[in-house]
Amino acid sequence: MTAIAPHISTFLRERLPIQHGASVHTCESYAHCFELLFGFASRRYGVTPSALELEQIDTRLMMGFLEHLQSVRGNSDRTRNARLAVIKSFMHFVEYRVPALLEQIREILAIPSKKTDQALVAHLSIPEIQSLLEAPDVTTRFGIRDRAMLHLCFAAGLRVSELIGLPLSAVTLQPTPTVHIQGKGRRHRSLPLWKQAADDVKAWIAVRGEPPVPELFVNQQKRAMTRAGFAYLLRKYAAKAEQACPSLRDKPVAPHILRHSCAMVIYQATGDLRKVALWLGHANMQTAEIYLQADPTEKLEAIESVVPPSLTRGHFNAPDRLIARLRDAGL
Repeated sequence: MTAIAPHISTFLRERLPIQHGASVHTCESYAHCFELLFGFASRRYGVTPSALELEQIDTRLMMGFLEHLQSVRGNSDRTRNARLAVIKSFMHFVEYRVPALLEQIREILAIPSKKTDQALVAHLSIPEIQSLLEAPDVTTRFGIRDRAMLHLCFAAGLRVSELIGLPLSAVTLQPTPTVHIQGKGRRHRSLPLWKQAADDVKAWIAVRGEPPVPELFVNQQKRAMTRAGFAYLLRKYAAKAEQACPSLRDKPVAPHILRHSCAMVIYQATGDLRKVALWLGHANMQTAEIYLQADPTEKLEAIESVVPPSLTRGHFNAPDRLIARLRDAGL
């Protein structure tokens, strides 16, 4: 039997960050996937995660894990495929280190990804965003923090990993309020903040204090805010905002929805997909085309610019009622 712990440790600490140059965000995303997998496997086999063996991570376990992601955790097909891709990457790494497991690894690599639909991008309207931003109680210290987190996530179109990992040093308040972001794929972008968002960030910095961590947003234990912590706050404030804006009840309010909402605002304001891609830190402009599909403005303009053909109106002579009934009866 082959212990899995040494291999996963080398993969996360050397293979990804050193050999592949993966960012901290990527390494954290991979680690989260393995945390889910090993938690599932430990419950399945009744052992601690550190006692798992590579031989136990077989096709049968993988299929059960993928089913668990969707049936229990409610993950989408895209998320399921992303988790599978992470595990396949690890298996490619292991096949050179443990040749005896080549057949088992080959079976896992053969697991297909699910085909996914290209659904319209879910996003919030400006009234819905406003109701969400007004939900925190800004007369309290953590209400000020929560308003700043929500507003900055929306205004800068941040991924949740970018938001919770943002250091205080990345925010510049003078002369122009600006936030500097290191995003996915080590791509850097520097974004100006509109006045209201800048005011909320300033208010939080004024009461933040000096916690022992560099991150801008910290929790009650003075540690960096976690992904789960922010998701919890967003759900709480979305439920509160529903009272003032009932349309939120039908919207899936999740961290990435704020990013999509920012993209739609930028696109509707500029009409330029290139600016949307630059603002969000996309690797190429094609990624931003999903917002073109979601915005009906372009389609309405296209309809208005079309000159329809002139058609001759016809006139239909209805048959006599008695004749029509006879025809229906087959007589």
